[in-house]
Amino acid sequence: MEYDYVIIGAGSAGCVLANRLTAAPHCRVLLLEAGGPDKAQEIHIPAAFNKLFKTAVDWHYTTAPQPHLHNRELYWPRGKVLGGSSSINAMIYSRANALDHDAWEMEGWRYSDILPYYKKSEHNERIEDRFHGQGGELNVADLIWASELTSGFVAVADELGLPATHDVNGAEQEGVTFFQVTQKGGKRHSAADAFLKPVLSRKNLKVVTQALVTKLLFDGTRCLGAAYQHNGELQQAHAAREVLLCGGAINSPQILLLSGIGPADELRRLDIQVVADLPGVGRNLQDHLLIGVEYECTAPGLTLYKADGLVNIAKYLLFKKGPLTSNVGEAGGFMKTRPGLAIPDVELLFAPTFYMDHGFANPDAAGISIGVAIQKPESRGTITLRTNLPDDAPIIQPNYLQTESDLACGIEGVKFAREILQAPVFNSVRGKRLWPAEGADTDRDLAEHIRRTSDTIYHPVGTCKMGNDNDAVVDGSLRVRGLTGLRVVDASIIPLQITGHTNAITIAIAEKAADLLSSSKASSI
Repeated sequence: MEYDYVIIGAGSAGCVLANRLTAAPHCRVLLLEAGGPDKAQEIHIPAAFNKLFKTAVDWHYTTAPQPHLHNRELYWPRGKVLGGSSSINAMIYSRANALDHDAWEMEGWRYSDILPYYKKSEHNERIEDRFHGQGGELNVADLIWASELTSGFVAVADELGLPATHDVNGAEQEGVTFFQVTQKGGKRHSAADAFLKPVLSRKNLKVVTQALVTKLLFDGTRCLGAAYQHNGELQQAHAAREVLLCGGAINSPQILLLSGIGPADELRRLDIQVVADLPGVGRNLQDHLLIGVEYECTAPGLTLYKADGLVNIAKYLLFKKGPLTSNVGEAGGFMKTRPGLAIPDVELLFAPTFYMDHGFANPDAAGISIGVAIQKPESRGTITLRTNLPDDAPIIQPNYLQTESDLACGIEGVKFAREILQAPVFNSVRGKRLWPAEGADTDRDLAEHIRRTSDTIYHPVGTCKMGNDNDAVVDGSLRVRGLTGLRVVDASIIPLQITGHTNAITIAIAEKAADLLSSSKASSI
């Protein structure tokens, strides 16, 4: 069967596009998702998100050895399920800084252009002003439960000069706050919950799960559709109008490369026929690096330690209340590590628990932690093919700490986080410091701590970047350069890493893309 649009990937962007495009009754849409339905109970219980890591709903990627992190190979979780990574993330609703959008220098993509799309998708339970919307599909809420210790974090950061604010997505991003989260009634509200499930009954929408796209189909330079594996068979889907690639910063460049779109020499080495020589495909990879500052806590009842006990489970299942509604990273903020910066370059994330190695290495004890996330890395990495087989994961090389300035930024963030947790308000509950180790206080010590323990905070972008230069993969309308019938719509098109988290901006990108497609369709009638 032929469709008007074939959408590849049912993550945040794919779910938005499926919703918006099928609002026109005669527009036929096929949505292909490599993973399965979002049936795992842990998806919907907020505090359980890291229980989803390294399971069937996770791509379970591993990076190449990191030369500046003692050659460690880092685990990279990505959602392989309806909703994509919005079904396994920490639910923090954090937009890009307004100046991030303006720095792209792309017509139609300035902050004033994108703000209406942030607002369109949002139903903010607390805030309705010129920055926020109510009535959109994505529910944005305050936390139902948060630790008393989290309040202490906000108060101390404010005393130390990082001002408390009620909204880091409003007029001023710099400051510290209780995060708002994508939850509804104490449950995760993923992109699948918000945009896809309400429209599954539309007759012009077909969703196929467990569908691994192997390559795109072309007639010359026109994209005709996609080939995909499903139920052990290789099948094809054809698009009368366009194919919309929404695989994210890893899968979108991988699919383009497998389809012959990318650096020609690299493709020929793998015996892939070149469709378009685009050297920027898979380049420009940027991610936020997370550094943990972690202390034991002598008041376990104030933390998330053993929050999955029978009483809390009953409280959650019966009333959707209690610690299991926590998103773990309950509060945080954005700060500048040196004078003269236009945009904050560090995010702080407070958790009333340990968060070591994605939670896998947490001690069997109560803890408190602040994650320090480098927001404006100068380091650039790549996504390249390991083989020409679609089942083989690509080579992920983020090149963390490629520059000394990235390391210096991390060190300054760790110093401030350490100062917060050493404040008098924590004296009665603060135990031994585990990360960095007690006595590891010099810049050299902190640099070693960063190289030994830092990890991804799950925000890769940039590998199919939007722009006007030779390394750009898509233009300002998200069309792949030199080709017709193919657009990329996801975080991979972000040319410069943002200060903030990537779910909200990905949804806004998809909202903008839906309007671009509507305009394109109208002009072709």
